[in-house]
Amino acid sequence: MPDAQLLAAQDLRLDVNLLDYVILALYFLVVLGIGFAARRAVRTSLDFFLSGRALPAWITGLAFMSANLGATEILGMAANGAQYGLMTVHYYWIGAVPAMVFLGVVMMPFYYRSKVHSVPEFMRRRFNGATQLLNASTFAIAQILIAGINLYALGLVMDALLGWPLWVSIIVAAAIVLAYITLGGLSSAIYNEVMQFFVIVAALVPIVVIGLTRVGGFSGLGEKVKQGVLGEGGLHTWAQTGGTDNPMSANWIGLVLGLGFVLSFGYWTTNFAEVQRALSARNTNAARLTPIVAAYPKLVIPIMTVIPGLVAVVLFGNLGKDGGPTYNEAIPLLMNEFLPNGVLGIAVTGLLASFMAGVAANISGFNTVFTYDIWKSHVNGDHSDEWYVRLGRIATTGGIVAGIGAAFIAAGFSNIMNYLQSLFSFFNAPLFATFIIGLFWRRMTAWAGFWGLLSGTVCAFASYILYKTGVLDFGTELNASFWGAGIAFVVDAIVSVVVTLVTTPKPQSELRGLVYGLSDASLSDDALAGDAAWYRSPVILGAGAVVLAAAFYLPFL
Repeated sequence: MPDAQLLAAQDLRLDVNLLDYVILALYFLVVLGIGFAARRAVRTSLDFFLSGRALPAWITGLAFMSANLGATEILGMAANGAQYGLMTVHYYWIGAVPAMVFLGVVMMPFYYRSKVHSVPEFMRRRFNGATQLLNASTFAIAQILIAGINLYALGLVMDALLGWPLWVSIIVAAAIVLAYITLGGLSSAIYNEVMQFFVIVAALVPIVVIGLTRVGGFSGLGEKVKQGVLGEGGLHTWAQTGGTDNPMSANWIGLVLGLGFVLSFGYWTTNFAEVQRALSARNTNAARLTPIVAAYPKLVIPIMTVIPGLVAVVLFGNLGKDGGPTYNEAIPLLMNEFLPNGVLGIAVTGLLASFMAGVAANISGFNTVFTYDIWKSHVNGDHSDEWYVRLGRIATTGGIVAGIGAAFIAAGFSNIMNYLQSLFSFFNAPLFATFIIGLFWRRMTAWAGFWGLLSGTVCAFASYILYKTGVLDFGTELNASFWGAGIAFVVDAIVSVVVTLVTTPKPQSELRGLVYGLSDASLSDDALAGDAAWYRSPVILGAGAVVLAAAFYLPFL
């Protein structure tokens, strides 16, 4: 324990041996093998970009979960656990599960049955081409920046743990992701993500078990957290949120409306990198079940992310302090402290899997949106289907190269989750406002969609700049993203209403299947045998996930 208290960043280097590198090499071979196998199934652009819409719900559900379980989830949530304590579970139980259920129950029928390739394409059909281009452009930028977070975090960890130079780690990982997405498209990404989910779990479970054993179990951890920098507040979720006297400096209004509503629903319901997995499902019911299947493992992921963060802040007294390791290094520190060779190889492989799953989700979403929503819709739409598959592969290469550049932007943030939440407040929050209003208010006009989205995005950036320059005081950068998201949503909604009142709406014939209450009678029922069973009901399973999320809060209020 005394040695751990004095641990510095330079002590992270792992004592890996040949066995660990063999495990890592085998993982790379399997990943590439899946890419070559998936390539044989790619015959059309639908196969490349949406897996031919042929996958069952359990496959797409695990891929949906794994696509989110990237570096920002593993390192970022562990960092938040160390910095903010149990309040980090808000990102899961109020900040994810309800929105995932809403996506499955309410929104997926509109996405899936409209036969769109992407969220921006849906925005074009509901509003106009200008709204599609704005959404596609901001989404493409966001995916490159988020891919950069994953690549930077991977390079940082590989440099610290294995001694690989930062640029070598980034390029090797980027090259492998590039290879298997270029080969097999979305199918390759999804099947790798399913495998990566289990690899990530296998990597994190030993860290949790050994860490809890080292600190005396859950009770011992609780006592040590109380005595540490987080204090009693580190063990509660809603205590003291009537004001800001809590580790996150967050008021319940910001948590419920900023995180639980705007940021959460904005991310899970409009982020095409996630929605794309559901669009690859074999029918409407499987598409609806995709985010709901993912919601159940999402409920318990905090055990493998937040708990290690708390263990790290207890064991390493200089974590997050000047001269000590950053909060982002909580997981690598625990790996270094606990794991023997062999298990260490699995853990390193699990971290790589999490980074690569995140990058793959970002890049597969980017290549689809660039190909369909930017190039085909606004540059040149007169090419063959095979030509667009080739363009998708070129876009994949370009996205990876741009992601490598974006990796060095992420280097300026000591907690990558703060950076990520800022990006969500810029891009996802205003999009959610435009989308949800347009979905339920058929009167909303095409140009209201464009100007609402643009104004919300600009205000989110303005809020962040005012916070960074000291004009606005939100306490913490994380809380600033909550309020920024709320401001973006409100401004978007107000502008949308005002512009709607002075412009002409689309005729109802153009809105069928795109807004609530106007079904498209031309669409046939695609239900399969067994879909009527209760255990395949999105409503029943979704309600169960929400009830569990609420119940999980009870011991930690």
